[in-house]
Amino acid sequence: MSQILEPTPELSRALHERVVEDDSASSLVSRLHGKNKELQTQSVDTYQQFWANNDQETEETRTSMYKTLTNTYYNLATDFYEYGWGASFHFARKSHGETLRESIRRHEHILFKHAHIKEGMHVLDVGCGVGGPARECIRYTGAHVTGLNNNDYQIERANIYARKHEQQDYSKFVKGDFMEMPFSENEFDAVYALEATCHAPVLKDVYSQMYRVLKPGGYFAIYEWCLTDKFDDNNPEHKRLALDIEHGDGIAKLFSTRVALQAAKDAGFEIELAKDIAHDTTVGNEIPWYDDLDVGLVSFNGLQSFSRSKIGRIFTSNAVKLLEKVGIAPKGTVQVQDVLMTAADSLVNGAKQQIFTPMYLIVGRKPLK
Repeated sequence: MSQILEPTPELSRALHERVVEDDSASSLVSRLHGKNKELQTQSVDTYQQFWANNDQETEETRTSMYKTLTNTYYNLATDFYEYGWGASFHFARKSHGETLRESIRRHEHILFKHAHIKEGMHVLDVGCGVGGPARECIRYTGAHVTGLNNNDYQIERANIYARKHEQQDYSKFVKGDFMEMPFSENEFDAVYALEATCHAPVLKDVYSQMYRVLKPGGYFAIYEWCLTDKFDDNNPEHKRLALDIEHGDGIAKLFSTRVALQAAKDAGFEIELAKDIAHDTTVGNEIPWYDDLDVGLVSFNGLQSFSRSKIGRIFTSNAVKLLEKVGIAPKGTVQVQDVLMTAADSLVNGAKQQIFTPMYLIVGRKPLK
């Protein structure tokens, strides 16, 4: 690999010269315009180098440099995530008549219940993004939530939202690597993660850290991104889809559900539930999780829904090209948009072929002794 631009805190501050506090989708243009154009272009070049070759050496580089890979990805993708999806960066099955935001909240509530989170508890959100689930956990349970995230920009965004929602006294957002958590043993009453630990190079190691900081008798609950038992490593189409998901979502390597479950057991948890709920079609879950990525030709159910439709994607893509051409958006922004669109298509296709799930639910308990 040629010169790598390390996503340090200093780089993050310089890259995001003006952090827009407006959380509306329309602020995407302002955020793109506020970025340091030279650093944005260099960051895009850095990220794309991790995917220049599809060989064992490149995969090993992604794994060994997972912090650089993931941090660079989120420096580039966070604004697009908020524009197209909102502040909770995860999926959810839907019920008829339920909005995307309603389904996301319900999906979060299910995990909070599995983690046995109650009022007054001190809870850890591992890989907290910009704090969407953490804020919902505070509203829903009354707990105090500490969010752990290794991306400086997302930490800054999370603090902006905490002030806006007057949750400063109920939340704290900490910069740190979830493979080496900056917390004491037995510090938290419960720990959870929503589609975040897939960025770990070794699942057992991140689960072991969650085990270490959890109090004895406390619960661990996660939604994990995994390849299913139907994934065939000898099938070129399966391998291409997995690689496109990894590339489009800043993941060094996807693991199977079997590896994830064994990792949780090896970390020391007493497993109470392990289930792929991506195909749960019980009442209230009739609509698949990828429905909002597979909107169809056009949607008029709000700006975010429109942006995910075929016409909306064409509109956004052309708008980004124009913004880049006239110098409002930094060079490389179109590449970021293209990567995200490829990721969306691969997620949908992987789900339809049942080789990928973003919601392998694992619930475990740390033994009392």
